[in-house]
Amino acid sequence: DVQLQASGGGLVQPGGSLRLSCAASGFTFGTYDMFWLRQAPGKGPEWVADIFSDGVTAAYADSVKGRFTISRDNAKDTLFLQMNDLKTEDTAVYYCNARNRLSDYWGQGTLTVSS
Repeated sequence: DVQLQASGGGLVQPGGSLRLSCAASGFTFGTYDMFWLRQAPGKGPEWVADIFSDGVTAAYADSVKGRFTISRDNAKDTLFLQMNDLKTEDTAVYYCNARNRLSDYWGQGTLTVSS
């Protein structure tokens, strides 16, 4: 079975840092582009960042650029999101997402609260 298990969320004060992880299993992680998205209370989903299967090409939403860093370890089938200088508006449930031309997998989210 395909699984994407996000972890690392929690409560942090503004200006603090958290590192999210997403452990993947059940598919060939290294061949998928990976995404982090988030959904704040009462709002729709928002794309945060993505990283291509090569582990080099990455892109960020303007709202997190310069504060968040996406990375991946293809040997350990794990995706990361380093979040620094957290702001109250970063409060959301964060989801990891795996995509290729044929498949689109989602995991359960991890809640991050900056307050």
